[in-house]
Amino acid sequence: MALNQETIKNLSSLSRLRLPAEREAKILGDLQSILDWVEQLKEVNIDGVEPLVSVTEGTAPMREDVVTDGGLQTELMANAPEQVQGFYVVPKVVE
Repeated sequence: MALNQETIKNLSSLSRLRLPAEREAKILGDLQSILDWVEQLKEVNIDGVEPLVSVTEGTAPMREDVVTDGGLQTELMANAPEQVQGFYVVPKVVE
């Protein structure tokens, strides 16, 4: 993919960045070298390589999934500055 000054101006506009004119040429070169490097990666043969989920082969410890009712309503409501029938009372924000 070839980049030009118009592409840089469009990208800076989309990203809401103000680029000084003297830096556009350097950024153009930097972005072009990044895109060239990505093109080189496409040449790597990955046949037979399994996709990775993680770079380490460990697994996370699992816990049993148990459904509970929580049972903490009274403890949670103790922190409420105001409550009605077990619900938090908050200021109205929509009129």
